[in-house]
Amino acid sequence: MEQKIETTKIALFKGKKIRKTIHQNEWWFSVVDVIAALTDSANPNDYWYKMKIRIKDEEKIELSTICRQLKLESSDGKKYETDCANTEGIFRIIQSIPSPKAEPFSFFRHCEESRQRSGTTKQSNHG
Repeated sequence: MEQKIETTKIALFKGKKIRKTIHQNEWWFSVVDVIAALTDSANPNDYWYKMKIRIKDEEKIELSTICRQLKLESSDGKKYETDCANTEGIFRIIQSIPSPKAEPFSFFRHCEESRQRSGTTKQSNHG
């Protein structure tokens, strides 16, 4: 019997849906969904658009270069190309969001970076 690998999922962060998909063997997350979860913005698409301009002006960084347009299912059931970022990219984007909700992500990122620098990794017993 052939098993179908599920390549799309919905993650939840504080009750907010964050669409994600596997692309090139890693998870990629909907940037707009992450922004919606962290900012409670009425228009997360507009927030993302303005944020890209602000970061480009302030830091001379093009956030869109760390994103890929991947097809994710929308609320109407159709798939549309959506700005997505892998784990590293989404953490970079989160760093630019002034929100107390982003602090747990920043703390987790700091812990991950510290662990990687020290060469320590968690071993899973589920292998």
